[in-house]
Amino acid sequence: MRRPVRVGILGATGTVGQRFVKMLDHHPEFEVTALAASDRSKAQCYAEACTWRLPGEIPEYARDLVVLPLKPPLECEVVFSSLPGPFARAVEMEFARAGYPVISNSSAFRMEPDVPLLVPEVNPGHLRILQAQREKGRFGAGCLVANPNCSAVILTLALAPLHQRFGLEAVAATTIQAVSGAGYPGVASLDILDNVLPYIAGEEEKIEQETRKILGRAAGSEIELGGMKVSAQCHRASVSDGHLVAARVSFSKRARIDDVREAFESFRGVPQELRLHSAPERPIIFRDEPDRPQPRLDRDAGGGMSVTVGRLAPDTVFDYRFVALGHNTIRGAAGAALLNAELANAQGVLHARESATSKH
Repeated sequence: MRRPVRVGILGATGTVGQRFVKMLDHHPEFEVTALAASDRSKAQCYAEACTWRLPGEIPEYARDLVVLPLKPPLECEVVFSSLPGPFARAVEMEFARAGYPVISNSSAFRMEPDVPLLVPEVNPGHLRILQAQREKGRFGAGCLVANPNCSAVILTLALAPLHQRFGLEAVAATTIQAVSGAGYPGVASLDILDNVLPYIAGEEEKIEQETRKILGRAAGSEIELGGMKVSAQCHRASVSDGHLVAARVSFSKRARIDDVREAFESFRGVPQELRLHSAPERPIIFRDEPDRPQPRLDRDAGGGMSVTVGRLAPDTVFDYRFVALGHNTIRGAAGAALLNAELANAQGVLHARESATSKH
């Protein structure tokens, strides 16, 4: 029996970092051996440094781990990063150049042409770019894999079966996003209660660009963007968790509504074939009810790793319209990165760094 890969979490005290800590409890492939956070938390045990915001208690394994600074070396072989974008770039690069594979939830490297922007059911072939990363040496002896923006994950999972079957020409997406997507403490209560905020800085650009990269193709040492047009408008609403995306799509091939529905219902990917630990049995759950999906009722589908699709109908401007919903801090963040690492490990491209204790 293979021993677990020893992993560290960067930004372990934040909201996404806490999701990592919870989801990695009793994981069959990965064992958390290092937690790192900003200077105000270092040298404290995790239970003291972390204001736990998730339901339930801090997992027992993490309570007494001492929080370390955000710099190598850490006593682990792979690192998961949940650091904010501008701060993440330098830290993630430092760890990669020190030989660590970095599985990043941050926006820092997402649109770099030689960095896989991975949704494992959608574009698993993009992992082959890691070989080019290593050959160019930009990330030193390590490597870097990014997962997308939390809404882009949900949208592209729903778009993938349609693009495979009918070819996407244009997508217009309107998001209604949960407050947890802003981190903690997030949006001031007097701004969001009884209100909808029609602007989230940088979010529309991320969805428009990242969707085309995820649905693009790996070509040589880089990823070519998909040719479809993507337009996004983003809103923040007073919902705790769960991002909802209302999408309209135009196809290059004609499709009956029954064919579109069947594409959603039958969609499976490599993670389901490999039975990866964090992969939901059904990545897309299709619902017929006229008032579904809803954040409170559907965000935890598939343990928070499935996207629920409903409201499918012909559109008077585009070909079809539908609504997709997913859990933004699970499938849209920590769970996405964890599934990325599981796929890379299963395909033998993770190449975990040898830690000091593993040498003995």
